[in-house]
Parts: sequence; C-alpha cells; structure tokens
Amino acid sequence: MPSASTLTLTQTVLACLFTTLAISLITKVCTAPMGFSEQSRASKKAAEEERIAQFCGITGAPVAHAKHYLDKYKRVDIAVDAYYNEGPSAAMLSARGRDGAPSTSKLASLFDKYKEPDGDTISVDGTIKLCEDLGVDPEDVVMLAVAYELKSPRMAEWTRTGWIEGWKNVRADSIATMKTALFRLRDKLGSDAPYFQKVYAYTFDFARAEGQRSLALETAQGFWALLVPHGLQGGALAHIPSRGDEGDENMQGEEEGWMAEYTDWWFEFLNEKGSKGVSKDTWMMVRPVPSSSRCCGCSLIGHANPNLFCMTSAGSRMHFQPER
Repeated sequence: MPSASTLTLTQTVLACLFTTLAISLITKVCTAPMGFSEQSRASKKAAEEERIAQFCGITGAPVAHAKHYLDKYKRVDIAVDAYYNEGPSAAMLSARGRDGAPSTSKLASLFDKYKEPDGDTISVDGTIKLCEDLGVDPEDVVMLAVAYELKSPRMAEWTRTGWIEGWKNVRADSIATMKTALFRLRDKLGSDAPYFQKVYAYTFDFARAEGQRSLALETAQGFWALLVPHGLQGGALAHIPSRGDEGDENMQGEEEGWMAEYTDWWFEFLNEKGSKGVSKDTWMMVRPVPSSSRCCGCSLIGHANPNLFCMTSAGSRMHFQPER
C-alpha cells in the first residue's frame, strides 16, 4: 500500500500537469481570436482603401467625396451612380462639414519635405521626388495644370505661397488627395476649353528660360506636342461641323478647327523657315481654339484650303502654306 508521502507527491505532480494544460488552453483561446481580429481589421481596411481607389479612379473625385458616398451606399457601382446623379456639389458640402478645409500645416510640412535645404523654394530635386511620390512623370501634361494652379514661376520651381494656396484651391493637403487632384486636373485640362486656354497661355512664361524673351524652337515644339494632343483627345479642342456662308451646316461632313496633322504641318513650316525661337506673340498667334471664330472669311485656324492656315493675334494676321 503506497505511503502517505508517495500519494502526496503523486497528487502534486498531477496538479502541476493539470495547471500547465489549463494555462496552455487559456493562452490558445485568448490569443487565437486576437490574431484573427487583427487580420480581419487589416483585410477590411485594405478592402476599404481599394473601394475608395476604384471610386476615385472612375469619378476623379477627392477621397472625402468617395468616403461620403461609399459610407452611404456601400457598393462602388451604386455609389458612383449616386455621385453622378446628385452631382459633386452635395458631396463637397458634406465633406467640408465632416473633414473641413485642407490643412495649411500639412501643406507646409510637405513643402518643407521637398524644398531645398538652404532655401525656401522647391527646385529640380524636390520636383523629381514629388513626382515620384505622386506616381507621375515630370513631363506628363498634367504637371502643366499643376504648375498653373500653384503659380509656379518657371519649370521645376515652386514657391511656398503658391504651393499652399494652389493645393488648397484644388482641395488637397496630402499625397493621397494630391493624386486624386491630378485625375481632376488632367480631365479638366483635356475637356474644358476655357481652362485649356488659360493653361496654354500660362505655359509660355512658365517654359521660358529666365532672362529670355522667347522660347527656343525645340522647347516650344515640345510643349505644343504635349498640350495639343491632350486637348484634341479630351474635347477641349473638339471639332465642330463647318458651316456655309449662310450659317448652314456643311452637309459634306467637313470640320473646322485644329486637327492632329496641323501640328505636324506647323512644325514643318517653322523648320523650313529656319526659326530659332518662338516669341510670345507667335505662341499666342498659333493658339489652337474652338473653331467657331472667324477672321478674314475663313476659320481662325483651318482655312477652306486645308493646307492654308490663317492665324490672328492682336489684330495682326498671317497665312502660310507648308510645302507637302
């Protein structure tokens, strides 16, 4: 028969084993749901960010508008339909009430991130870094709209005042909202004719080297090659059917206005002429415009003779016909 001491030892060992098993089970029960919960929250956040990105990508709306419509309608397709049916103004009012205006302090911090260490302007290196963070090529046409909004005095130069006021005007104060603003500006530049004209006129002084009165021909051609196709593609330079002398629509389907091949003809003309630079008068003279205006009985740009151009600026008039 086991002694009392033997029984006590056995009981002690068994108690330790049960205690160890209990602790192990409790640990598993407590930690498993916590890990699952964290994974669930991370997955939910990623899904929400994806829905916001889809909404912004389709509509070009800012993140605040996306959150407003997705919170209200849940599904992306329904939220997008509601956005277009209600118009962005309703979302803007709601977003302003919830999120407030863009933060000056956030914009100032971002400016400090990109500015020169020994100055108070953003220059080439900061511009390159900014474009990397925005995921946009520095030579993308949308950067001309950004420069216009931020009142950049020249290429790859941004002032603190222009930076803060410009981004506030387009309701952006973070890299995420700036990316969304790029969608809107790109669309506006391509589709809004008056806005296109403003950016086009601004581009001459923006692109001109400091101290120079004209643009180098190669520089001017580069910016024409950026702006004109974008305006044609988006509709800012959309063609309209030409009309006869009595205002009747041309039944032959002819169109007026700037067409893609005109840009090539214009470049050929300048190269054949041996031009070294482009003055501001010339830059504004060849400004592609919607074709409803007329000068000497022909379209402002695009003559009845498809190879003959008529352009006007401040009362002056020029015709040219490139050799083909």
